[in-house]
Amino acid sequence: MIGAQALIASLTGAGVDVCFMNPGTSEMHFVSALDSVPAMRGVLALFEGVATGAADGYARIAGRPAAVLLHLGPGLANGLANLHNARRALTPVVVIVGAHATGHVRYDAPLQSDIEALARTVSGWVHTCGTTRELAQDAMRAVAAARAGQIATLVLPADVSWSDGAALAVARPVSWPAVVDDSQVSAVAALVSGGSRVMFMLGGKALTERGLRAASRISTATGARLLAETFPARIERGAGVPAVDRLAYLAEQAEAQLAGLDHLILAGARAPVSFFAYPGRASDLVPAGCSVAVLADPDQDVEAALEALAGQVAAGASPVLAEAVLPSAPPLRAEPGLLNAISLANTIAASLPEHAIVVDEANTSGFALPMALARAPRHTLLTLTGGSIGQGLPAATGAAIAAPDRPVLSLEADGSALYTIQALWTQAREQLNVTTVLINNAAYAILRMELARTAAGQAGKRASRMLDLSDPTPDFTQISTGLGVPATRVTTAAELDRALRLAYAEPGPHLIEAIVPAVVPSGGAW
Repeated sequence: MIGAQALIASLTGAGVDVCFMNPGTSEMHFVSALDSVPAMRGVLALFEGVATGAADGYARIAGRPAAVLLHLGPGLANGLANLHNARRALTPVVVIVGAHATGHVRYDAPLQSDIEALARTVSGWVHTCGTTRELAQDAMRAVAAARAGQIATLVLPADVSWSDGAALAVARPVSWPAVVDDSQVSAVAALVSGGSRVMFMLGGKALTERGLRAASRISTATGARLLAETFPARIERGAGVPAVDRLAYLAEQAEAQLAGLDHLILAGARAPVSFFAYPGRASDLVPAGCSVAVLADPDQDVEAALEALAGQVAAGASPVLAEAVLPSAPPLRAEPGLLNAISLANTIAASLPEHAIVVDEANTSGFALPMALARAPRHTLLTLTGGSIGQGLPAATGAAIAAPDRPVLSLEADGSALYTIQALWTQAREQLNVTTVLINNAAYAILRMELARTAAGQAGKRASRMLDLSDPTPDFTQISTGLGVPATRVTTAAELDRALRLAYAEPGPHLIEAIVPAVVPSGGAW
């Protein structure tokens, strides 16, 4: 068989059976081989950033790697922003980048570039395959590297793909995550049992139902407080699981959450720092005099570590689970009048189906969502872990492919949507059950806020144009319809509630453009 056939068949044998792609000439043998290896599902994206973001969303929900096929260095460059998000989320992604045939490289053709150098900016494993005979084995090394929670990039020269002489390879065993040593658990047990003011910072797998239940038991028994990282890769939320607040995005609010601590214990999370530097403010958010201890690093088995710790300090304690709120009661009721950030959040929570997947890239307009969703029906939440906007629509696309039996709600800010709006076309083509609420405030509202917080001065006429999305204001209903997704515009909570329920009831993708005034910060706060 040729290299491309062995590559795809070996990937599917290893459980990597979805490949998001935007291919070019160098990848045509891979594309052709999809017909001879039907176990691989190819999903076409109109932009590489959609393909990489969809692979991230898919793997976060499926719990196993997705593949991405990109075209040479420029194709990889177009996908880097969402690979950055995936790297920060420890998402397993196998990136296959087509390259010029080995004999063609010396001619420095127009698309020739240093693919490996680009790949290393986001990848934990990078390799260029040298021969067809080794291709499938190289692919299995890539899958094993990805399963260890990283981006693995395999550069595939065109002649390695098209040549005969390939053979299948089997998946390699992976021992990940690493086990936490008992002494580490015992050391943390001594800290939380000492009567000090203790907080657990939860991240990664600590935010699964298993991790949250163990953490809640520890909190109940010891009085230790719990806080989740600002933008978790995946967190279980809603009725029936412990409710945990997230570290605030704004540094001054985060400092208030962390004030007065004696010990901060990291469980699958990193020590908190501000997203950006601000004049006159510290970047390190750990309060003075507070020690930082590690129960489990992000690449360690934090679920087992939390359970072991609960066994030592919380024997017999039960977790505190969030109770459901009836949709007719605050904060879940659909409110009358024009939409604002509060009524938007309450209406979304009131209509949310059971076991939905919520992809949140609402940004400034979504500040009320965590509180509203805390007691909504049980759901899984994905957030913008790496901070590189344009992730929401692609991640929702991948999540819907990973879990076709679950409704997906994509909460998307207008500015972020314009980075990867092409994801709607893929949702239409694949007939995915994604409901997008596109929040249109006709502004880069977060940048208006940051202009004040960075002490950059008052925005004049010229500067204000750089923070504004009006004149003209994009018409997202027309854009969505043009890409094959039916759309409607709403201005009131009642209209939003009705549109959401109709969208959930009808198969396929839908877009709801919600007109919401921009949040105006006062003194650097909301």
